[in-house]
Amino acid sequence: MAFCRSVFSHSPSASLPIVSIFSKSALPFLIYRHKLSKFTKLPFIYQNPQSYTHSAIISRTLCLSSTSFSMESAPEGYRRNVGICLINPSKKIFAASRLDIPNAWQMPQGGIDENEDPKIAAIRELKEETGIISAEILAEAPYWLTYDFPPEVREKLKRQWGSDWKGQAQKWFLLKFTGKEEEINLLGDGTEKPEFGEWSWMSPGQILDHAVDFKKPVYKEVLTVFAPYLE
Repeated sequence: MAFCRSVFSHSPSASLPIVSIFSKSALPFLIYRHKLSKFTKLPFIYQNPQSYTHSAIISRTLCLSSTSFSMESAPEGYRRNVGICLINPSKKIFAASRLDIPNAWQMPQGGIDENEDPKIAAIRELKEETGIISAEILAEAPYWLTYDFPPEVREKLKRQWGSDWKGQAQKWFLLKFTGKEEEINLLGDGTEKPEFGEWSWMSPGQILDHAVDFKKPVYKEVLTVFAPYLE
């Protein structure tokens, strides 16, 4: 099946957006671009996250409770990180395309600062990466989830971070978006370099389809944990 992709961008010399059509694009959806925010519509079919199987390569480390947290509970050798599953009132999940990996989409995530509460880190990272401040925490995964970096990614991040991590140990949070879409700004809050090019509200199935392979097992688990909120 052939697909077309329409790309809209503003021109300073025209009142109407410029539209480019690419046949048989690798991305079978419309992409709308704006100077400050990007929005992508993806016409896919919902897939029930409860049908996903658990992966044996996921490491689980139970925390004391959803309100108490021990940084030492994360596995050794993994960078401590938060993941954010942000849903809108229609229970679709926010995802954005990475600028450094073509055709790779992901949910927001980021490192936990020293002595930082993971909940605070989740709110901070969401603001830094998407500009979103209108969100409330609905749930928290009760254990850490880890993934290993592929060798080439590990080497790249070793140079970037100055530390050699096996991968990332993530504490995941489910948040509900309570603002308006005009708030979403992929330039973030200006404190960090932008990481994303476009964004979309996706079904759980779309999240898995567009994720990089080494993150898919964690995403499957996250969608299973938060499944009651996505139905």
